[in-house]
Amino acid sequence: MQALKFFEALYEVERVARQTPPDDETRAAYTLRLRQQHSLPVLAAFRTWLDDQAPKVLPESLTGKAIAYARNQWDYLTRYTSDGLAPIDNNVLERDIRPFCTGRKSWLFSDTVAGAKASAVIYSLVLTCRACGVDPYAWLRHALTELPQRAPDADIEDLLPFNCTAQKKPAS
Repeated sequence: MQALKFFEALYEVERVARQTPPDDETRAAYTLRLRQQHSLPVLAAFRTWLDDQAPKVLPESLTGKAIAYARNQWDYLTRYTSDGLAPIDNNVLERDIRPFCTGRKSWLFSDTVAGAKASAVIYSLVLTCRACGVDPYAWLRHALTELPQRAPDADIEDLLPFNCTAQKKPAS
């Protein structure tokens, strides 16, 4: 329970950092300043708590393994505090690769290598659409309508998701 309180405090700093920065600061500088002022003391207290708890729990228990992991990976866990552009976690990446990882299991049951490769290409294109703020369905409709109208050796680079501005999602 105590560990969660440390995490809540760290994410509260991130919530504040997403607010409008002062006029004289960039977003990255503002975030870095907040992390240096507020996150580093929380992390120092968390490290002290971890060091205090380590001898009190069985090393092979789930709690013991979690504490050992946090202590062993400390430099990586705290690296985000030295860069205002670095995210506190990798949740965005994890969310974006989830469909790919799920699909990868399905590919084991693909009838052919070509079918599995086609699935991988589609996943890649759809995730590229998401990363570029392009609606995947609108892009696919556009690309699949436009492709048959082009010569087989025509340049289709303008149809790639990152070059396709007509299907951009409206900003929310």
